[in-house]
Amino acid sequence: MSEEYHCEALTAHHQRTNFSSGVAELDHYFRQQLWQDIRRRVTSCFVVTEIASSTVAGYYTLASAGLPTTELPADVTRRLPRYPILPAVRIGCLAVDAAFRGRGLGGLLLMDAAARADRAEQANCALLVDAKNDNAVSFYRHYGFTSFASQPRVLFLPQATVTRLLDSSRGPS
Repeated sequence: MSEEYHCEALTAHHQRTNFSSGVAELDHYFRQQLWQDIRRRVTSCFVVTEIASSTVAGYYTLASAGLPTTELPADVTRRLPRYPILPAVRIGCLAVDAAFRGRGLGGLLLMDAAARADRAEQANCALLVDAKNDNAVSFYRHYGFTSFASQPRVLFLPQATVTRLLDSSRGPS
């Protein structure tokens, strides 16, 4: 994370009511529904805040998921065990407040989510995302994600690729 921003788990002290990414579905979820899903233990949420103002500049959610092997290209399944569903980590939402656009925070949020998935103690073979629109699909494709065969807005990135992506973003050791 950059020196201007901090990423942490969402807590009650984070101000959510003014968050506005410009995507009504993501904004409503963050403001209205998210806490219920956290309490039900179906998702976790992480926010990036501007250190100077403590303003929530962006957020993403993570949850466990199943990766149906029927949705993957043959070149990917050839290297995987022959199970119908494999373990994965899902980014359900990822949004940046409109006031903070153009500062690279989407990429920072994605890298933080990828790092958390990479550090997870439970096994997972991919990072999944639910892209809300075509702009989001383009964003994830820029990082190497591939769409499911039958659901073009559900994309995946193999965990081995996640690890390489993280290693390259950290630079030489």
